[in-house]
Amino acid sequence: MNTIEKALMHGLFVHLHHNIDRVIDFKGFQELNRKVEEKWPGALIVGPEANDDSAVFRLPDMDGYIVGKMESHCSPCVPRPYDAAATGAGGAMRDVVAMGGRPVFLMDFIGTRPLEQEVIIGPCGFKGRCDCGKCKITTSQDRLNTMIKGIKDMCSQMNVFVVGGGFSTSFSDIVPAVVVAVIGKLITEKPLTKPAKNAGDKIISIGVTGKDGNDTLYRAGLVDEMRPALALFEEEEVAMEAAIAAFETGKIKACSDLGAAGIGAAVCESARYGSLGARVDLSKVKVSDPEITPEEILICETQARYLVQTPPEDVDEVMQAVMAKTENVEVIGEITDDDSEIFEYRGETVAQIPNSPSKETLEELSG
Repeated sequence: MNTIEKALMHGLFVHLHHNIDRVIDFKGFQELNRKVEEKWPGALIVGPEANDDSAVFRLPDMDGYIVGKMESHCSPCVPRPYDAAATGAGGAMRDVVAMGGRPVFLMDFIGTRPLEQEVIIGPCGFKGRCDCGKCKITTSQDRLNTMIKGIKDMCSQMNVFVVGGGFSTSFSDIVPAVVVAVIGKLITEKPLTKPAKNAGDKIISIGVTGKDGNDTLYRAGLVDEMRPALALFEEEEVAMEAAIAAFETGKIKACSDLGAAGIGAAVCESARYGSLGARVDLSKVKVSDPEITPEEILICETQARYLVQTPPEDVDEVMQAVMAKTENVEVIGEITDDDSEIFEYRGETVAQIPNSPSKETLEELSG
């Protein structure tokens, strides 16, 4: 394994962000939901055991389907509270879109230290003291105001209501709690579930990839400083409308938003869950910085991006629909019938990720 393979595989197979079922009993929820199904038949379409981007359900006696997602951005709020709160809201909205929905309502919960206590905003915040001279020392109240503004500004850009939430000052940890739940309406005929559907389907990238958002590298211990993704507001709205334009063609078979571990995780999870593989040319991806490395293209968590999959005969129609909203779209790869995902850059392999790593590999990654 090379360095980037270790980082991506650590995120996919070891870190709990992508392996929630190791600590939460999804089977228990599934048993509960089967019981409740007797009371509300046909209400739950996509539940937690699917491990998809969002839940999909319907209210009895109401037409249409609802899409719901809850997401936290706690740790990134230490160095960048405004951007992290905004990207937490934007990320949950993208998860709703990725299922074929349009976000409409948001609720948030923020838990922080008592309002009069001092907090450190910046790269040294996790240590509880500033050694770099670049951090800002402020009060918990000021940081709270900053986080709320990030959420509010994202909702304003995306035309999403804030309809409620919760608040607590009983937290004593350096890291505040910042959690958002987004509810939207399904606008596709059926949910765009994450698993890839057919070998040969083309992978289309919507949005622009940058160098920000190195969280996966940080969690894997490969960098010393976490640099959370920057909030993108107008770009987030444009990417959403472009994705919805693609959905309206009726030709999209699967969609993923590009969150934790970026393109790498989105492609690998979709292919693996569909018992398929993928091949991606990272040199085709639209980027904001000409000096970006292939590894950053693969794994950075830049906001306002989606991947959609469509049969090859429908690519032109989908591209035309997306390009009516944005020029930041490109075919970057295809689904294969292999059991691994291969990421190339200018003819050279950057990473190859197996769908089922060996026991020895998993032990090495865990260590």
